[in-house]
Amino acid sequence: MKCRHCNSDITLSLIDLGSAPPSNAYLTKVTLRRPEKWFPLKVMVCDHCWLVQAEVYSRSAELFNDEYAYFSSFSQYWLEHSERYVTKMVEFLGLSEKSQVVEVASNDGYLLQYMQKLRIPCLGIEPTASTAAAARLKGIETLEEFFDTNLGKRLVREGKQADLMIANNVLAHVPDINDFAAGFATMLKPEGVATFEFPHLVNLIGEAQFDTIYHEHFSYLSLTTVVAIFQAQGLCVFDVEELDTHGGSLRVFAQRADRNCYGVTPRVTEFLERESTVGIKTTDYYQGFQEKADQISRDLLFFLLEAKRQNKKVVGYGAAAKGNTLMNYAGVRPNLISFVVDRNPAKQGKFMPGSRIPIVDESYLRSARPDYIVVLPWNLKSEIMGQLDYVREWGAKFVTAVPKLEVV
Repeated sequence: MKCRHCNSDITLSLIDLGSAPPSNAYLTKVTLRRPEKWFPLKVMVCDHCWLVQAEVYSRSAELFNDEYAYFSSFSQYWLEHSERYVTKMVEFLGLSEKSQVVEVASNDGYLLQYMQKLRIPCLGIEPTASTAAAARLKGIETLEEFFDTNLGKRLVREGKQADLMIANNVLAHVPDINDFAAGFATMLKPEGVATFEFPHLVNLIGEAQFDTIYHEHFSYLSLTTVVAIFQAQGLCVFDVEELDTHGGSLRVFAQRADRNCYGVTPRVTEFLERESTVGIKTTDYYQGFQEKADQISRDLLFFLLEAKRQNKKVVGYGAAAKGNTLMNYAGVRPNLISFVVDRNPAKQGKFMPGSRIPIVDESYLRSARPDYIVVLPWNLKSEIMGQLDYVREWGAKFVTAVPKLEVV
């Protein structure tokens, strides 16, 4: 295997999760009767540039297709996070009706709707038809395409050069990360800024968040690797912030390397030093991750088997991609978790890929009155437990599996 950034040979393994179907390839009653596509799921580490990356067996078009069912707007927490970001960036850059904002992987317009309310011209770029259609219903101009350097050049010719480019939770999703980054350098105005949010590798390793590994994630990122990739593609990182989203993320601020309008803050150097201290650039740092994932999977399976033995009813909440990785690796099937509740109508009536557990609406909770609710998107645990507080009426308990099994 060759590194997707520096083209070095890769031999260092982080984890091998066997094989699984794409985590957002939800099944219908029709496709339930057909064979599923399963792909190997293995993550490697480049010991030259330290980019952590999955072996690629599927194409982006297979993963982000017309039936893609992840809609950002179904999380109130994420909407509030996005609105705060818009307020911050409008003030920081002085954005106005004369500005141009472009969001890559704009999903259902969850963020750009707040720009639109301020009458700031904005454009969404979103390859999945389902979410792009939802954004257009909000009146947000959306291109249904994958972003790359060629698209960036085309948009510049069309007068869409950007004051602000936004890329939330997409940098890890692109197979050609070099070309993707170069596209931002192409599209930014001389004084333009691009921001990228992505789950932080340090949290992935430190909290054993192996369930965030799935085929849609081609890369697992540290600031160390992002700075190197951006530098090679004409971008300069000038600031970084830690976020509590997705179990611990970074927000990176970048500018064109040929302009340097913004001074590099001390936070960048401090953060790079912190990553170096924990061992990002040593092979020892990546040892033992497989064993942690195996233990988490065993603990969940043993819990579910014991609950079954005691005739306890267990259901899941949140048909999240991370939940699919967890359940498929642990071997969980409908005999152990009866159904999974999800607020997204696009997922209701479908089935979890691999495990084939039915996805239902919240009304099923009250009728089933389960003893345990396994919260699959553990990063939203507090929000979900607040929404479902009424299950305490019949004594139901909440369960999370990562980073360790907890029953609340």
